[in-house]
Amino acid sequence: MRLGLRMQLLLVLGVLIGVTFVSLYFALRTYTEAGLRQLQQESALRLGRSVATHVAESRHELDETRLLALLSAEVQGGAVQAAFILDPTGAPVARAGAPDLVDIDRDLLRESTIDGPIELPELQTEADDAEGPYRSFAIGVKDRDGAVVTIVRAPRQPSGILALHRLTALYMGLSACLVLVVAYFALTRWILAPILELERGARRVAEGSRRFEPAEKAPREIAALGQSLAIMTDKLFRDEEALTRKVLEVEQKTRELERAQSSLLRSERLASVGRLAAGLAHEIGNPISALMGLTDLLLAGGLTPEEEKDFLGRMRREIARIHRILGDLLAFARPRSRDSKFGATEGSLKSAAEDVVALLRPLPDFRDFGIELELPPDLAPVPLSHEELTQILLNFIMNAADACERTGKVAISATQEEGRLLLTITDTGPGVPEATRQLIFEPFFSTKEVGKGTGLGLAVSRGLVEGAGGTIRLDESYEAGARFVIELPLPAEPQTALGSKNS
Repeated sequence: MRLGLRMQLLLVLGVLIGVTFVSLYFALRTYTEAGLRQLQQESALRLGRSVATHVAESRHELDETRLLALLSAEVQGGAVQAAFILDPTGAPVARAGAPDLVDIDRDLLRESTIDGPIELPELQTEADDAEGPYRSFAIGVKDRDGAVVTIVRAPRQPSGILALHRLTALYMGLSACLVLVVAYFALTRWILAPILELERGARRVAEGSRRFEPAEKAPREIAALGQSLAIMTDKLFRDEEALTRKVLEVEQKTRELERAQSSLLRSERLASVGRLAAGLAHEIGNPISALMGLTDLLLAGGLTPEEEKDFLGRMRREIARIHRILGDLLAFARPRSRDSKFGATEGSLKSAAEDVVALLRPLPDFRDFGIELELPPDLAPVPLSHEELTQILLNFIMNAADACERTGKVAISATQEEGRLLLTITDTGPGVPEATRQLIFEPFFSTKEVGKGTGLGLAVSRGLVEGAGGTIRLDESYEAGARFVIELPLPAEPQTALGSKNS
């Protein structure tokens, strides 16, 4: 579960304030301990000097008994542990205090009168066990008869310091909590509230509002962010409106293009019908004119039997020509449906090609024209009958022979890949002129002389190929002649299709 920005800020503030106040607490604690220790030490030293001065002033006014009583009174409890009265040689002539301090080395006592207060080695007293360790100092005051030395103690750990530490920790903890609460409310008011207002404005825009309203009372940076979001939202809506207008314009242009395309298709169909009618009238009109002329000559009489036989032969050839044209036209107009079941009229391309070569090689016009077959022996059957494949190959080979003037060659090759068969027919002729490449598959289009071709060969071949679900095209990148590429679909399971046919 991800924490919200409010909780994250609270955690960060808590950590920062905690680290700051803990560091401040330990620094304050160290400084306080050092200050109190120095203060108590100075107080002990002042007390010892004051006692020594008082005893030195009273030394000449009191007898020995009263002087000893004064010493004993000065060291009864408190910070003064012992007091000594020294002669000019430094030897103690009177002493009072803790038993373990009475026999202190007199050299230390003499040094305290010369060098000022000196710290004595660690001295353990009976009070140390209950009140903690102390530091002992010797303070000496000289007079005309010698000196007075007092030994005072100052606690190493200042008294009341633990209670002071607890109170300081309590106050600092309360202060940290107060700072955290104030910082939390301040951040909520100045940062979180404007951010939440921006979030609510973005949600309103997502729900359909057309305008983003930035926070009015916000820090400068967040206010600038809100203004930027408002500008961006306004620009996005303007872009959306512009895009909508563009889409409407594109849709309108698309409809206009569809109407223009429909009109163009109708015009193209009418032009095709016109070309078809003109071609048909030309191709059939010439034989019919010849038939009418020959018929008139026969009806006029006066012909020899040989002439009548010749005229009748010519008439039969013209009638056969008309029959062939009509047959090609019917084949073009009624190609086999693409929805035919695969395998119903399938045939072998290799077998059809070999039959066509066997048919054409003995002819005189093909003695100097080469036909090369590059067909693998394992070609799968294609969805065209043997007769249809023969007709397609004959049309292309005859066109290639006419283009090469019976002296070149044509190569027929095939490959199988990814469920299709690619049949390539290449000749060494002059190729197809660029100006007529778009017309070669049109019916009755021919570059041959009148009477040498009907202009239906390629149109019929395209109809047969497309009726089988394939495609036929001219390879315009080939420049060494003409190359046509026929693509035919192959059965998904050739073995199953062959087995069904054989059975």
